[in-house]
Amino acid sequence: MKAIVYERYGPPEVLQLKEVEKPTPKDNEVLIKTHATTVTSGDWRVRSLNVPAGFGLIMRLVFGVSRPKQPILGTELAGVVESVGKDVRKFKVGDQVFAFSDAAMGCHAEYKCMPEDGAVALKPPNLTYDEAAALSFGGTTALDFFRRGKLQSGERVLVNGASGGVGTAAVQLAKHFGADVTGVCSTANVELVRSLGASHVIDYTKEDFTQNGETYDVIVDTVGTAPFSRSKASLKERGRLLMVLAGLPDMLQIPWVSMTSSKKVIAGPAAGRAEDLRFLAGLAEAGEFKPVIDRRYPFEQIAEAHSYVDTGRKKGNVIITLEHDD
Repeated sequence: MKAIVYERYGPPEVLQLKEVEKPTPKDNEVLIKTHATTVTSGDWRVRSLNVPAGFGLIMRLVFGVSRPKQPILGTELAGVVESVGKDVRKFKVGDQVFAFSDAAMGCHAEYKCMPEDGAVALKPPNLTYDEAAALSFGGTTALDFFRRGKLQSGERVLVNGASGGVGTAAVQLAKHFGADVTGVCSTANVELVRSLGASHVIDYTKEDFTQNGETYDVIVDTVGTAPFSRSKASLKERGRLLMVLAGLPDMLQIPWVSMTSSKKVIAGPAAGRAEDLRFLAGLAEAGEFKPVIDRRYPFEQIAEAHSYVDTGRKKGNVIITLEHDD
């Protein structure tokens, strides 16, 4: 099968299209033929090792010290179950599914094995493969942070970086949970963020949300530009700062914030769970959650997709489409 392989860290040019062995599902696994996958900010960070302050060494220990342990990037896909292991009961050949491999990656390939109890779910029938492939990364991240932050209906939520992959999901999910949502983005994305359900949109090129006197129950920082030192005055009493992107210095001050104020900082990697995928699929089928797609690239042009994601200017999700001979 064809896969996009990288054997050293670096710029998009390290990615190569190669023939690799097609995987065989274990007894508890399904083999999925990939129709669409994505390039996320996570793929960019793992490929380039461009990570928040203090995490360079940790990333190398997790993903490979001198070169990548897992040479195939990609955390989300949508496709068709081609074969199943003998113990699989939840899925059958021909099922249209989407999946999230998280830190195990490996989705930038024509085929991917996933455990049936892993983060795999049936594709909502009203979504294309492209849309379904983009359900997981932003959706599960936003869900996990809202769960840890104990978001309540009626609370005021500000999403900093509201037009990105996690941001566009966070705006829609906060709205679904009954929050009053404010999105922060650039001029070009104001209408997009408003269309996703934000009641208020702040153009950061014209206004600093930390200086306008407004306060929020929850601030979601998806881009790492609203640390506690900058946003604490914008948090209400018992307010929570959800740091989707946090450096080690930010995380080390979390206990001090809890000890010295009623406010909380919540950070650390998000957990993607199978039940979260099914929840997102249900919302998508009901028309209450739809992944935003910025650009599509064919599989062979994945390096160009990475170059675009590297700019930090993508709106929502960047999709990679795979053509199969059949």
